[in-house]
Amino acid sequence: MKQRKNFSRRAFLKYSALVSASAALSACVPAQTTEAPAEAPEAPAAAEAPAAAPVPPDLPFEVAPEAVNPLGLEPGTSVEGIFFEGGYGRGYIDFAADIFRQLHPENPMTVEGIQRVGEQLRPRFIGGNPPDVIDNSGAGNLDTAALVAEGQLLDLAPLMEAPALDTPGKTFAETLFPGSQDTGKYNGIQYVLNIAYTVFGIWHSNTLFEEKGWEYPKTWDAMLDMCEMIKNEGISPWTYQGKFPGYMVFGVLMPLIYKNGGLQAIVDIDNLVDGAWETDVVRTSVQQMGELAVRDYIMPGTEGLTHTEAQAEWLQGKAVFLPCGTWLENEMRDLTPEDFEMVVKPVPGAQGEDTFNSIYASSGELYFVPSQGENPIGGMEYLRCLLSKESAKYFAQNVSSIMPVVGGTEGIEVSSAMRSALQAVENAGDEIFSYRFSGWYRDLSDEVTNRTGDLLTNRIGVDEFIESVQKKADEVKADDSIQKYERVS
Repeated sequence: MKQRKNFSRRAFLKYSALVSASAALSACVPAQTTEAPAEAPEAPAAAEAPAAAPVPPDLPFEVAPEAVNPLGLEPGTSVEGIFFEGGYGRGYIDFAADIFRQLHPENPMTVEGIQRVGEQLRPRFIGGNPPDVIDNSGAGNLDTAALVAEGQLLDLAPLMEAPALDTPGKTFAETLFPGSQDTGKYNGIQYVLNIAYTVFGIWHSNTLFEEKGWEYPKTWDAMLDMCEMIKNEGISPWTYQGKFPGYMVFGVLMPLIYKNGGLQAIVDIDNLVDGAWETDVVRTSVQQMGELAVRDYIMPGTEGLTHTEAQAEWLQGKAVFLPCGTWLENEMRDLTPEDFEMVVKPVPGAQGEDTFNSIYASSGELYFVPSQGENPIGGMEYLRCLLSKESAKYFAQNVSSIMPVVGGTEGIEVSSAMRSALQAVENAGDEIFSYRFSGWYRDLSDEVTNRTGDLLTNRIGVDEFIESVQKKADEVKADDSIQKYERVS
């Protein structure tokens, strides 16, 4: 299986224009190409672009004549976008839609923000009338790998080769961080675009730590000791997004597995290697995470809370630690106390301080264009607007997160949360990892998530967790109807 080139940490910091490019940095963000059906649905041939129309005068940037309508969007055709509305909000979606409308005033565009994308849009795929462009993120999303296998997603090659909207002389693909889109490739075909670069970790209030004179622990044993101290002060050490225990999977469990066993342990899990969930590395990691529940370090009532409810309790000082990604700041912006100063840190080292800096970070927030949509060219054109430099600057300034667009954060002042995330990336060096099974094998991902919820409420122990998850991994591997994928690093 061919492997994509890595998106280097040096490149991330350089292209984001937020941290000095002089820092000594190296490779990061493992991602991989994946297998796809032998026959990929062909993208509609971009119509010969009509003679360049005058650029609308109220656009805040110049557009070269060849970049006005390179995909050949037919005037008068409407475009429908339906998007997951979660931690990043919908302001950036509307901003990109406004760019689209100003660029193509003869093409009506509607955008809608929803939750649980899979439940709402699956019937439209079955009915053959999906929207033209989709953000397939959040809990209850569509099974992307299954859509690829069924020929439901469009080859985005025409978009990648089209002129960029507001970077003269560059194609759309050339304006994106090198390697940032490789996880959206299946057998070398670009079906999915990642529109955000996310750092995952454990969050706390820097103000609280300074007031208490606390230092963030660098080992898991030190984390447990600190939790005992915090508990004795009458504060809950931890909370998590109760009804969505998957936050503890990407926020704690998978980082612990990496810190205990290195990348090979992650690769074996992704590749459905026999017994991958039964190794001592995984058992130790599950046990370490489970200690938070066994020792009563989790805020009472957490299990019944939604993600935003748990995060609100954390902001009110009812718990000290919370797992999340860098969308957290924007998602909770209206409820965050002015002096809270949220920051993110890596999961502490599993066996010692030597693995403290390793962190889970990746490109994500998955957008795609259905092949059976009414106006797939319109869907691609919206993505060209969304991942423009102008849109990326809005995203950085108003969402406090980063799009993988070259120069997309130039001149933007960043918050303490974003600074801490960028510092975590810089400190990690080569030790930035990601995992793939959750996107490849929905049944296995659901099993891990559900059993994590059981473990963190003391309904099951470590042995039951391992047995249940390994059984599901074996079932997925044996099921010939499920397409299999492979990574080597």
